[in-house]
Amino acid sequence: METCVKGLVAAALIGGTMAGQAAAQTANCAPREMVIERLATKYGETRQSIGLGNNNAVVEVFASEETGTWTITVTTASGMTCLVASGQAFEELAEALPPKGNDA
Repeated sequence: METCVKGLVAAALIGGTMAGQAAAQTANCAPREMVIERLATKYGETRQSIGLGNNNAVVEVFASEETGTWTITVTTASGMTCLVASGQAFEELAEALPPKGNDA
């Protein structure tokens, strides 16, 4: 998984449940199938990474390599998917980890 996406997923995982609850309160939630379809058809975004957050919430990053748009979603165990963040200028990075023993 690329470093840029790791950072985005880490940020979403840290706020995991709180971010999902905040998104639900702003009505940015819908059944997962509807959200995935909309991201694909309207924005050309596909899933780039996935992680497991608090309370078994699934955190996913969707992005379009063509347009550079990206979206982070959190899906609850009940199947509701909430939009947590979105933006532009998505880039895939392949950075190596620093050698062990180095304070990076």
